Amino acid sequence: MEAFLPSFGGVAFTIFAFILALSVIVAIHEYGHYIVGRWSGIGAEVFSIGFGPVLWSRTDRRGTKWQIAALPFGGYVKFLGDANAASVGAAEGVKPARNTMLGAPLWARSATVAAGPAFNFALSFVIFAVIIAFRGEVAEPMTVSDIPDLPAPYVQEIEPGDQILEISGRPVRDAESLGDVLDDLPETRSLEYTLLRDGDRITVPGPYPFLPMAAGIVPRSAADDIGIRPGDLILSANGQDIFTFDQLVKIVTGGGGVPITLDIWRAGESLEFVLVPRRADEPQSEGGFETNWRIGIQGNMLFELETERLGPWEAIRYGATQVWVIITSSLSGLWHIVSGAISTCNLSGPVGIAEISGSMASQGLIDFIWFIAVLSTAVGLLNLFPVPVLDGGHLVFHAWEAVTGSPPSDAALRILMATGLSLILGLMIFALANDLFLCP
Repeated sequence: MEAFLPSFGGVAFTIFAFILALSVIVAIHEYGHYIVGRWSGIGAEVFSIGFGPVLWSRTDRRGTKWQIAALPFGGYVKFLGDANAASVGAAEGVKPARNTMLGAPLWARSATVAAGPAFNFALSFVIFAVIIAFRGEVAEPMTVSDIPDLPAPYVQEIEPGDQILEISGRPVRDAESLGDVLDDLPETRSLEYTLLRDGDRITVPGPYPFLPMAAGIVPRSAADDIGIRPGDLILSANGQDIFTFDQLVKIVTGGGGVPITLDIWRAGESLEFVLVPRRADEPQSEGGFETNWRIGIQGNMLFELETERLGPWEAIRYGATQVWVIITSSLSGLWHIVSGAISTCNLSGPVGIAEISGSMASQGLIDFIWFIAVLSTAVGLLNLFPVPVLDGGHLVFHAWEAVTGSPPSDAALRILMATGLSLILGLMIFALANDLFLCP
């Protein structure tokens, strides 16, 4: 898919994509605070996307000022009688009004604080569910919907509308059985496909189902940095002709990180790239991480197959599962970083996230929206960490108040907030150092 944003300059494109992604996520997060606060009887003075000088604003009939500020790296909701949605505590001897953040019941304050992360998770869930609902799953029987052009000496006579019955004599019942069939196929340039075409059973030549063709490029990878694009077909690696994606994987993983020369065919043009594989810490389905050499090229089946839309329940289940997987893998990754099991380079700062934003936007609208969903879950999870100045820290304060009957003292709040701010700033500085110096 073509980039949905005009690539009007590498840096400008990256910054614009990052601001767009962050603004959507911040707007949803802060709207969660705002709308639940309003439903709970708490009035809002300001709803701001960004900080600093105000570029645009309007005041609604409830007296809330909606504004866009010049520094688009966050946002806030200023509730009545409070600095922002997360503040707690009140001046001694003064009873704030019911419609202020400080004067509202504990349940209303807690719900308002928790709503920001909850709306981030909801945004991710909706995006994942809608995308999978429309993208669907492979229909049965397996029928080709599209196949790309290939260079000589590849020979392929598969056509859109063909139903795949066998590959080199191995029956293909459905998409699930294809994996077992691939294990038995010879790694050659051409295979025999038995197809059903217009009611006739025919046999035609065709390439290996998983060619070494880039279906996607991992952001900030060796392939991304050097300019390899989705759709590029790798003809050889280190002078060795390759016909399957698995051959490429074996060369990369078995090379120990030495530079690899790739001969690539791109829409009729022959190109050569030299790139150096990088270590990647990859989460495993059974838990934990495995470190491998990677160049950042994602493979997929050569021909596109007809799909059918999923039902509402399947889409809902998929959306919820994706959010849960991101949460659990993020927590696992953080733990493995802290324990030293994997590299701290797995922690990206604003520069790294901006680069990923630009890379995903350049790969297409769906990829960019998918990235927004992933980042939204990450932002929601981060805000739930029990650190003062974050939503999770204020929920801890509310839990303390629920147990003891009174909020922490002003002195304790000042110390805890200063500590929390120091932790967050320290983490941001470390992540920024990763982006710029430690993990180029």
